[in-house]
Amino acid sequence: MKKRIFSGIQPTGLVHIGNYLGAIKNWVKLQNEYDSIFCIVDLHALTIPEASQQMQKKIFDLATTLLAAGLDPKKCVLFVQSHIPEHTELTWLLNTVTPIAELERMTQFKEKAKHFRENINMGLFDYPVLMAADILLYQTDAVPVGEDQRQHVELARTIARKFNQRHGQVFTIPEALIYSSGARIMSLADPKKKMAKSVPQSYLALTDSPALIRQKIKKAVTDSGKEIEYSPKKPAIVNLINIYAAFSGLSADQIEKKYQGQGYAPFKKDLAEIVIKGLKLFQAKKKTLEKKPTYVKKVLADGVHKVRPLAQKTLQQAKQKMGLI
Repeated sequence: MKKRIFSGIQPTGLVHIGNYLGAIKNWVKLQNEYDSIFCIVDLHALTIPEASQQMQKKIFDLATTLLAAGLDPKKCVLFVQSHIPEHTELTWLLNTVTPIAELERMTQFKEKAKHFRENINMGLFDYPVLMAADILLYQTDAVPVGEDQRQHVELARTIARKFNQRHGQVFTIPEALIYSSGARIMSLADPKKKMAKSVPQSYLALTDSPALIRQKIKKAVTDSGKEIEYSPKKPAIVNLINIYAAFSGLSADQIEKKYQGQGYAPFKKDLAEIVIKGLKLFQAKKKTLEKKPTYVKKVLADGVHKVRPLAQKTLQQAKQKMGLI
């Protein structure tokens, strides 16, 4: 039997190439190797105050994006988190075995609390426990995540062990499956920061038009000098080379040699065309899917139908161990 993986993505209204190359592209590959469960985590998104605006539109947009990118309902399960209420019920049960000190140590919470002090809500603090419930509900063997999410998977492992020790064996202890293919895609405006949806010039959206892609890449920051060089001294050019490599299949070495002595302008011009070509098929598929809302909603409903019995079974076992039934 194949091992089971679970991973989720928030419906924020925009998916950029960093999300695609960092996560979605890996999901498409992994669905051939694992029993794969993928989730649109709308409950997690609610920790951001404005997230509820046009939520259904954002969920539909993300579903069409994931399907156009290559997720195949015949090979994986795709569903919306809030459509399976067992996620929130298990979160409460897990809260009772989760030490507050563990949550206070979470790096992402500390960073957000520092920068957005007035907007910190209990949901953001408890976010890692909901994530643990997402994972543990499906007896997940491995969780495909980026390095920045490793701490959340470690907490899920800790919570699962604590529950099993205190109440009896219920949960599989999941492993983190860290994405290893490809370099991390950074901001076009500041290569020291992640590509961010909050800064328009920072990202290339999967749905950006050819004209907008050309404009953004032309304006992307570069380093001093004119050499196309994959060097720590040139973080901006390294980031652009990484994007070029991801869409072209060429290595950084090959790209360096190709543009030796040519300067930034021809490199950027070619990069824009390579990204446009790389997104062409995806954009065509997405437009087709956007005209088939009945089909897309059926995929999500079928996903719930397939995995909810497993969620119900796990929750029932947890409640029995805790003396609730």
